[in-house]
Amino acid sequence: MIAMLLAGGQGSRLGVLTSKVAKPAVTFGGKYRIIDFPLSNCINSGVDTVGVLTQYQPLRLNTHIGIGIPWDLDRNIGGVSILPPYEKSTDTEWYTGTANAIYQNLTYMEMFNPEYVLILGGDHIYKMDYEVMLDFHKANGAACTIAAMPVPWEEASRFGVVVTDETSRITEFQEKPKEPKSNLASMGIYIFTWSVLKEALIANASVPGCDFGKHIIPWCHEKDMKLVAYEYNGYWKDVGTLSSYWEANMELIDIIPEFNLYEEFWKIYTSSEIIPPQYISGEAKIEKSIIGDGTEIYGEVKSSVIGAGVTIGKGAVVRDSIIMKGTHIGDNAVIDRAIIAENVRVGEGAVMGCGEEVPNKFKPNVYAGGLVTIGENSVVPANVKIGKNTAISGVTQAEDYPGGLLESGESIIKDGEMA
Repeated sequence: MIAMLLAGGQGSRLGVLTSKVAKPAVTFGGKYRIIDFPLSNCINSGVDTVGVLTQYQPLRLNTHIGIGIPWDLDRNIGGVSILPPYEKSTDTEWYTGTANAIYQNLTYMEMFNPEYVLILGGDHIYKMDYEVMLDFHKANGAACTIAAMPVPWEEASRFGVVVTDETSRITEFQEKPKEPKSNLASMGIYIFTWSVLKEALIANASVPGCDFGKHIIPWCHEKDMKLVAYEYNGYWKDVGTLSSYWEANMELIDIIPEFNLYEEFWKIYTSSEIIPPQYISGEAKIEKSIIGDGTEIYGEVKSSVIGAGVTIGKGAVVRDSIIMKGTHIGDNAVIDRAIIAENVRVGEGAVMGCGEEVPNKFKPNVYAGGLVTIGENSVVPANVKIGKNTAISGVTQAEDYPGGLLESGESIIKDGEMA
């Protein structure tokens, strides 16, 4: 079995966090990037040939993966391959849908002529043994196996839902139904028998924006191919929104974390830089937090996830926040419920997360949950106050904050388009 990992998504619901980087390359848990989880699942499951399909802002993702050394995927045969869209003699196009992206890489898959192909997304946090799922696929003689997990009935209408009989065979699909007949939600993880996948992709090659959930799976169903649901009951999180991304990070620091990064038998691997150890000053106070390597803490950190190489100044207080790699928090700053991206500079005495909660004026569905979101390489001047459901991207000056305040629901986007 080979794996095809779809990692080209923009992740627009993460706002300024993904204005310069693909969602799978966003940091997670202080040490990892989101793509580390499916890559680690692959090698832990014995899948050692992985094609990573990139498209949107791929530079950091490509640099992070490199030749696959951290995941033991640096191999002469197989290993990891980066697969961007490329110019062809005819019909050159970007990847226009999940299945279209796989179709454009038929030649890559044919090189290995596998028996089975595993299709994965690059933006979920979970641990899964794909070998167990493959055994289930074989035992059922399936053309396609879809990983599905039970969700609360009241949330089922948000997902693609599969309806199964007593043998786990899929009898019906419902795409975000108003009245779901099942609470088994598709996880976007598929195992196809190679001959079936190849036939389905070629048959649907001319479908605009060809997608697995909307086109390929229904096509296989219409042809009366055997489709089965593999029920998964472990931890799985789609970190596609700022609120779910924040929640998933906060769950890591629970007394008994629902998702355990410290297990010996199923390690999550990543590309780690050679940086010095942490330094915690005598005056610092740390409570229930994850602290990355190379971080210097002189202030107070509570219930937060702090990345590598971060500096938190004297008298500064960071609560319920995610601070990514290389960020500097000035002395006496107060950070509450914020997501601060990489290499940000926060001036002395700045206050984030104050005031009443008001919907964001530009993107109320993105900048929500009472969070402050700061894009990478941004600068926040000293002594300004920033309200809730706010976004900042770029180098800002004191004059960008009328009366020294960015009110709740407002945004300052200096760097590029409004994300």
